[in-house]
Amino acid sequence: MTDVAIIGASMTQFGERGGWVCDLLAEAATDCLDDTGVRADALDHLYVSNMASGEFEGQTGVPNALAHDIGALGAYTQRVDQTSSSGGAGIYAAWQSIASGASDLTLLVGGEKMTHRTTGEATDVIASLTHPAEYKHGVTLPSFAGLTARAYLDQYDAPREALAEVAVKNHANGVDNPHAQFRKEIDRETALDSPLVADPLRLYDFCPITDGSAALLFCPVDVAEEYTDDYVRVAGVAGATDTHVVHERPDPTRMNGVVKSGERAFEQAGLAPEDVDVAELHDMFTILEFLQYEDLGFARKGHAWEDAMDGTTARDGDLPINTSGGLKSKGHPLGASGVAQGYEIYQQLTGQAGKRQVDAEVGLACNVGGFGNCVTTAIFEVGA
Repeated sequence: MTDVAIIGASMTQFGERGGWVCDLLAEAATDCLDDTGVRADALDHLYVSNMASGEFEGQTGVPNALAHDIGALGAYTQRVDQTSSSGGAGIYAAWQSIASGASDLTLLVGGEKMTHRTTGEATDVIASLTHPAEYKHGVTLPSFAGLTARAYLDQYDAPREALAEVAVKNHANGVDNPHAQFRKEIDRETALDSPLVADPLRLYDFCPITDGSAALLFCPVDVAEEYTDDYVRVAGVAGATDTHVVHERPDPTRMNGVVKSGERAFEQAGLAPEDVDVAELHDMFTILEFLQYEDLGFARKGHAWEDAMDGTTARDGDLPINTSGGLKSKGHPLGASGVAQGYEIYQQLTGQAGKRQVDAEVGLACNVGGFGNCVTTAIFEVGA
C-alpha cells in the first residue's frame, strides 16, 4: 500500500451560519485547496462526509453540487454517511483512495447545516440512527448518555464533579480556538448547577447543535513535499462497529467499537497508547470522553475520571485531550466533526495551533457514531 499524507487542512467558523450546507462545504474546500495551491480540477476524488442533508434541508446530491461549485468537474465524487462518525469514516475512505493507488489527490470535506431546525427537530433527526425498536419508544442519545453516566459513576465510585471537569477543560480550550462555537470559560459550579437533562447529566454535559464544515487534502507521502514542507502522515486508521441495540451490550460503559478500532489502528501504525502526545475524542456528552479514553488504552477501566481531576488531560498535562475545545465547546456539525478532529491534529503536528499548541509528534482522533454503534480511529504522525 501507498503511504498517505495530509498536505492541507481547513475549518470554517462553527456555530449558527447562514446559507445551506453546500455553501459551508465550498468555503472549507476552497480554503483547503488555497492553503496548498492545488487547483480543484486537479482532484481525482472528492468525498463529502454528511449525515443528514436530506433530512435537515431536503437536499441530496451534495457531493456533485460541491464539485460544480468549486470547479472539480471530472473528479469522482462520493458521499460518506456513517451517522455522527461520518467525518471519521470520510478520513478512512480518503486514506483508502490514496493507499490503494486509485487516486493521487483526494479532497475530503465534511459538513452539516442544523441550526435552522428546532432543538426537538434536530434531536429527532439524530435519534433516527437508533434501532427502530428503541426509536419508537422515544429513546434518544441523551437518554443513553444519562443511563451510562449513572452506571459509570456508581460502578467506579466516581464523583459527579469529574464529569463537570471535562466540560470546564474543554470550554477553556475552546477559548483559544477562533473557529469554536462557544469561546467562553465556565467553572465547575456553573456546570454542576446547570439544568438537568438526563440524570445525572446536565446542560453543560452536552454539545450544541451546530453548523460548520472542515476539509483535509490527501496525497501519497512520496510526493507530499512537492506541495508543502510540513505535512502529516496517516500512520494508522481503522473502523469497527458494536451492537446496534445498546442494551444488548454486556457492559454499557465499554464501547467495543472504540476498543477494536483503536487496537487495529495502533497495530497498523506500529504504535501504542503511550506513544500518543495529543488526542481528539468524541465528547458529544462528557461521559463519552471517559469511555473512549479508557477503551483506547490511555487508562485502566474506571480510572479516566482520576486523570481528568488531576490535570493529566489538560492542555498542559501529560496527555492533552480535546485541545480544540472538543465537540463540547467547538460544536458538533455531525458530518464535519470527525474531519475537524483531523484538522486539529494536523494543526498540532505541524505547529500551527497558535495558543492551543502543545508539544506533539503523534496524534489520535476517535470519531463515534451514535452511542458507539460505529467508530473510526485514526493515528497521525509528523511527516516532515
